[in-house]
Amino acid sequence: MVNYVLVPEARNDLLKIFNYIANDSIESALRVHGRFLEVFELLAENPNMGHYRDDLTTKPVRFFPVYSYLVVYLADTSPVQIVRVLGGAQDVETILN
Repeated sequence: MVNYVLVPEARNDLLKIFNYIANDSIESALRVHGRFLEVFELLAENPNMGHYRDDLTTKPVRFFPVYSYLVVYLADTSPVQIVRVLGGAQDVETILN
């Protein structure tokens, strides 16, 4: 049973990540996408696993790393809401505020 939901921005982030990686390797893109899905389910089962980053945002979101990306999510919702999936090179602070 899936206990998480991807908001439209997170869906768009995943699509961009998939397409970016797929330009080099479809297999790698599928592997990374699969790992994201595993982590989303893990966070749904254990929503307090992530951590807050007061240095990046004052919003009540938690962060969980996956490869060089950050899964940004709301743990206090039911289901857990995945709000963004951001790359390490992106300006996370600007995007979230």
